[in-house]
Amino acid sequence: MDPNSTTTTLPQLRISAVDHERLRMLVSTAMESQPKMRATLEPLRLELERASVLAAGAIPPGVVVMGSRVEIEDRESGDVDTYTLVYPEQADAAAGRLSILAPIGTAILGFAEGDTFAWRTPGGTRQLYLRKVEPPARK
Repeated sequence: MDPNSTTTTLPQLRISAVDHERLRMLVSTAMESQPKMRATLEPLRLELERASVLAAGAIPPGVVVMGSRVEIEDRESGDVDTYTLVYPEQADAAAGRLSILAPIGTAILGFAEGDTFAWRTPGGTRQLYLRKVEPPARK
């Protein structure tokens, strides 16, 4: 994909059946137990509703899934951040483990290496580029 192009439509979320079920349960439980989190969780809930649920081995390489390690470049500043997308209980900002419930965590799920997308922040809209997506580490 052209690194200067911008994705204008959301990619089809491709997710494993195990992650789909776990994330649906997480969102449902959090919405019930923490009603103030509903607005934060709604984008992830909607993504899960439209997701294409696949066997883990059927998800194409380079797609951001739970456990993926990603390099994200801010196209304006050139800053590069590296994260591993994790479940909330594994999140650790100092170690680069980004919770799926963090807004940027929810945003990157389903995008692929080479995608560029707009990301709204309090300081304005930023263009982010997924420079690299590594598959989850094997256990």
